[in-house]
Amino acid sequence: MTAHTGPSAPADPSQPSDRPVPGTKPSGGGPATAGVHPGRPSGGHAGPPGHGRHLLSAAAARRRYALISALTWLPPGLMMAPMVLLMTSRGLSLAQVGVVIAVFSTVVVVLELPTGGLADVVGRRAVLAISGLVTVAALGLMAVATSMWPFVVSAVLKGVARALSSGPAQAWYVDTLHAAEGPGADLKPGLSRGEAAGSFSLSAAVLAGGFLPLVAPGGLAAPVVAGAAAGAVLFVVVLVAMPEPPRPRPSAREVLRDVPVTIGTGLRLGLRDAALGRLLLIALPLGAGLSAIEMLTPGRLAALTGEAESGSSAYAVVAAAGFAASALGSWLAPGAARLLRSSTRAAVAGVLVTALAFGALAGSSALTGLAGIAAAAASYTLMFAGLAVTGVLRAEMMHGRVDAARRATLMSVDSLQLQFGAMAAALGLGWLATRAGPAPAWWVVAGVIALSSALFLRLPRRTHPE
Repeated sequence: MTAHTGPSAPADPSQPSDRPVPGTKPSGGGPATAGVHPGRPSGGHAGPPGHGRHLLSAAAARRRYALISALTWLPPGLMMAPMVLLMTSRGLSLAQVGVVIAVFSTVVVVLELPTGGLADVVGRRAVLAISGLVTVAALGLMAVATSMWPFVVSAVLKGVARALSSGPAQAWYVDTLHAAEGPGADLKPGLSRGEAAGSFSLSAAVLAGGFLPLVAPGGLAAPVVAGAAAGAVLFVVVLVAMPEPPRPRPSAREVLRDVPVTIGTGLRLGLRDAALGRLLLIALPLGAGLSAIEMLTPGRLAALTGEAESGSSAYAVVAAAGFAASALGSWLAPGAARLLRSSTRAAVAGVLVTALAFGALAGSSALTGLAGIAAAAASYTLMFAGLAVTGVLRAEMMHGRVDAARRATLMSVDSLQLQFGAMAAALGLGWLATRAGPAPAWWVVAGVIALSSALFLRLPRRTHPE
């Protein structure tokens, strides 16, 4: 779920409204605005999407964002349940699986800011479309890999695809909404619907991926092939349904000049704004937690059921329950903020619920059979509901602290932090689990996530981004 923070993911993306992508995403275009956006790095381009001819209404942007968010999470969802079991069934040890996962996270870490800057310079649609094509190549190779090195190459390609997809859709939606309704537009409803769409898609895809090995030719590889096909569908839909306003085509020289400028801006975001830095730092323990459950739960459930294929199906059911809860949590996030009279208090509550769920998952390791599977499902449900509430509200807080020209870069910085946490967990917690089992690793994650809730306390307010 590195991909989701919601299922890593991700912060989970999704929500159609004729149709942008998760988290109140703009779908390009908005009322005409004179000049270049004040936050735009120097370079010969017009302002970001939303600063030209109006292309989509707010409702259309929400629909399209939801659709694209849902499609973005289909490929990782389909391959999630069989991924670890496919590698171990083809001869890889758990330690080698940890290395493959760490390679994925490393590639994302290296490419997050460059690809986020690229999206800010050349456009969200082009970068997200390329991500779809790279996904096809990555999962195609994964389906036929029979030893560690092909899996490593597949992980590199998956990392490239993940880095390319981590910011463009949400940035496109927010820009489009601001273009249609102004910078004061309420982001929560659209972001919430987008996250919910992504979570529902992920839930359905994980279920399909878990049961396909039982009925389709190819066994554990069948869902991976289906994921490659879903990547091709994403490519086509992004080109058709994600219009951006006209902008001058940058030359290679302009790209080389402007992308590093945007990257530098992104690296300075958290340093110049201490509150934003703290919000970004929260992604580290969340990434570690998502990596830990993605790496350790399939093996735990395979041990409970007795074989890889049935373990994949059990994991699919458990993960789908979690992602359905994530969709519900995303939908409930605005209401939680109203109930607790503060987005910050609701986000803290979500973090503490997530930590409690990891503790419950660790405690359930003593159970066997159906009781163990049921306890894991209950823990996942609680965990992803808490993650979703925190994810929506944290995203709103972060978007309120940056301008449109740096929005995709902000999303890449956030995903970068998530992947740092995932990479550390894949190596450190994988080592710990090999020697002591999964429970100690889950206890460590529960403690770290609980402590991270303090980062939300006493955040200074800012009404307008610089």
